[in-house]
Amino acid sequence: MRSHLNVDTIVDKAGSGGSNVKMANTSTYVSDGGAVTQNTVQGLCKQWIKFSSVDHSTADSFNTTSITDNGTADTTITIANDMASANYSIGALGTDYHITEKDYNGTDPTATLYRLYNFLVSSTNGSTTANEEDRVYAHVFGDLA
Repeated sequence: MRSHLNVDTIVDKAGSGGSNVKMANTSTYVSDGGAVTQNTVQGLCKQWIKFSSVDHSTADSFNTTSITDNGTADTTITIANDMASANYSIGALGTDYHITEKDYNGTDPTATLYRLYNFLVSSTNGSTTANEEDRVYAHVFGDLA
């Protein structure tokens, strides 16, 4: 037997607005075309941040505990609610420079943190130079612990 709930607004018991909606990690939504379903929780961004690698100030963030300056153009991002493992997707970009996950010299991501490196690629010989910039954007997709 199927049940359907058709409402315009969900509010708390007191009727004052707002609500805490809990969703199981198996919850799905129907695609735009209606042909497939996707897991809702899997598709959510689990952590994001906008910060400056120049002075390491944070403009805004979600699920971020802190950022750490490890040296020129090298930043550690600490995630507030741990990921399930180190096997998550990190995306990062800057306004002027390339950014990569810093995964050498024993600095692989962990369930709690990852490192980013800002660099400029030479158009003449392909060499890289560390460069800091005012606007760095990073986000994480994957499973929370």
